[in-house]
Amino acid sequence: MKLLKWFTTGAALLAFGISTALAADKAKQEEVLKAAHAALQEFYNKDPKIKAKAESAPGYAVFSTFGISFVLGGSGGKGIVHDNATKKNTFMDLATASAGLQIGAAETSYLFIFKDKASMQQFIDSGWDASAGAAASAGTGSKSAGGSTGAFTGGKMYQLTKTGLQVGVAAAGTKVWKDKDLN
Repeated sequence: MKLLKWFTTGAALLAFGISTALAADKAKQEEVLKAAHAALQEFYNKDPKIKAKAESAPGYAVFSTFGISFVLGGSGGKGIVHDNATKKNTFMDLATASAGLQIGAAETSYLFIFKDKASMQQFIDSGWDASAGAAASAGTGSKSAGGSTGAFTGGKMYQLTKTGLQVGVAAAGTKVWKDKDLN
């Protein structure tokens, strides 16, 4: 009888722990989705043509990050890859590291628009790694002078400095990978 009581208590605690963890993950997912949609809207406001490009592509990835730098720098954030065909979101992480003549703190958004489904799937499955890029941007408040466009193997990448001030020239690397906790 005592064994049954212990087993029942243990099962109840385990179920409570799992449901609490799932609720925390769901809240974090909602937070990431909200930030991703806000970042996407910033890109659309900056260049309305981006909306048509994102909607007609097989999919896109959007991230919000925050970082600081003083000679060495780093930033990190979360985002999603959105598949336009299935409407499925895959939660992702992004981190950057840099070194050079730089100083500042900034919130930056990244938008990747995929040229084909295979590129999008490879981005999800294998992540993305870019290194040795040089960048310079400045932005304060809600205005920014730090918008840029570039190509990556799977399509087109847009970057927008939303708030803060980031000045300098630096060699930088960016890494993207699938978030194991939120998927």
